[in-house]
Amino acid sequence: MTGSSRVPVSLRNFASSKKAAVKNSSFLLLNLDLFRNIVFAFFILRHFRRAVRKLRGRGVFGTLVDFYSAVQRYSYGIFLNFPGIRSKVQSQVDEALKKMEDKLVPKGPGVTRFLALPKEGMTELQVKEELKKLSEMEHASWEEGKVSGAVYHGGDDLLNLQNEASRIFSISNPMHPDVFPGVRKMEAEIVAMVLAMFNAPSGAGGITTSGGTESILMACLSARTKAYVERGVSEPEIIVPSTAHAAFDKAGHYFGLTVHHVAVDPVTFKVDLKAVSRLVNYNTVLIAGSAPNFPHGILDDIVGLSKIALRRRIPLHVDACLGSFLIPFLEKAGYPTEPFDFRVKGVTSVSCDTHKYGFAPKGSSVVLFRTKKLRSYGYFVSATWPGGIYASPSLAGSRAGSLIAGAWASLMSQGENGYTNSCRDIVGAAKEIESGIRERLHPDLFILGEPMVSVVAFSSKTLNIYEVADELSSLGWHLNALQDPPALHIACTRPTVSVVETFLKDLEKAVQSVKLRGEGEPGSKAAVGEITALYGVAGSLPNKSVINTMATGFIDTLYKA
Repeated sequence: MTGSSRVPVSLRNFASSKKAAVKNSSFLLLNLDLFRNIVFAFFILRHFRRAVRKLRGRGVFGTLVDFYSAVQRYSYGIFLNFPGIRSKVQSQVDEALKKMEDKLVPKGPGVTRFLALPKEGMTELQVKEELKKLSEMEHASWEEGKVSGAVYHGGDDLLNLQNEASRIFSISNPMHPDVFPGVRKMEAEIVAMVLAMFNAPSGAGGITTSGGTESILMACLSARTKAYVERGVSEPEIIVPSTAHAAFDKAGHYFGLTVHHVAVDPVTFKVDLKAVSRLVNYNTVLIAGSAPNFPHGILDDIVGLSKIALRRRIPLHVDACLGSFLIPFLEKAGYPTEPFDFRVKGVTSVSCDTHKYGFAPKGSSVVLFRTKKLRSYGYFVSATWPGGIYASPSLAGSRAGSLIAGAWASLMSQGENGYTNSCRDIVGAAKEIESGIRERLHPDLFILGEPMVSVVAFSSKTLNIYEVADELSSLGWHLNALQDPPALHIACTRPTVSVVETFLKDLEKAVQSVKLRGEGEPGSKAAVGEITALYGVAGSLPNKSVINTMATGFIDTLYKA
């Protein structure tokens, strides 16, 4: 055709392919854009749901308070990291840790430090001499009943029996039931006895653990696994009172659980049931209550928590590690009690320390489950390990059969009557202290809540309670300092029973000394004590990083030879 020329085939094909490529590219860009929008929408929806759950659980005011606290902690953290401030704070922390080391790690002449294996092993006599020196190192006088909790001593006769049981089974390991059938039998019987003590139904089960912390960890792990297997929960949350044991926070740290802390009533110190109910959502895998709690010795409303748990179909754990072998015997010992065990329908697991008021050797606890299926959710099984099939009921692998033997011997030797009598004596001592403070030290001191078991917590509206603690420390007493609110508590044990009046008189002296100091009496001025300094600082800091550093340093100090 005149004035035109045919477009080469190759050029036409190139143009067509170019158009197709542009079309495909546009399609890919559209798909990529759509995918990006979907991801963004999912991200927004996820955080929106979290925000809604937060608002529903905490309320508008509570959410604003939490936000303000978070901003305050963050801002104070930035302030502490300013160059001049950071160096000053670090020097003070180092000084405090040095004092701690000087107190805890013996040095100087007369102190032998073993930092490597001896070339030749010591004789039996030499080892015993060293053991005697170690046992006679300066320590708090728990033997005189002046230490709160810590040592749950069942008497010298029981101690000798435990030592004999431990000697017989010193090389045993329950991981090998065919080699040590006696240990397997004792462990199963310990669990059975404690299940009966807490009125567990038929079909219930339990395991022994190394202590209350592991018992709580296993209860949380079982609940988390149950929720994942049965409901597909991948962002598990647990709801606990603010007074619940720190082991629940450890479980959150170890197992990826979001831990919601619920405030307690400022008068009764029982957990706020309405706040618990508001926090329950699809991701909730466990609700917990204490029987009693460690800080104030108060029983949470287990029946009230049970109603929430049943209505929302959530497991309920009761931490009875401290109540252990006292709370089941309150009624038999003639004291008032409240429902706390498996007779409360919603209770699905209970932790109980045999090494507290069961007087078993340290390193012995039990966690109980309403069903064996719930117990099995805490098991670990590996069927593919080249070393063979591996299965364990708890966090540990090998365990000390000697501790199981010691615990079994303790339970068998005390019996129901023995524990009832111990409950009568120990709880009786706590009630004497409670009434003594109410009658003899009012209005300077007041009791927190209505304690029912062995712990009595007290505080003051007119005095610095930590100064009272330091005064008591100078008189040889070692009580537990509490915070939020500032208070002290004494956990009564068998050695406490005989020194109740001594404690009350020394408490009166301590209060009087602090009052005189406040009134500016001549010669009454004293240096700030350790407890006042530590808890005074801890209570005043919105950001606890300094306290965390000191706590970490304290643990490091424990391993300095």
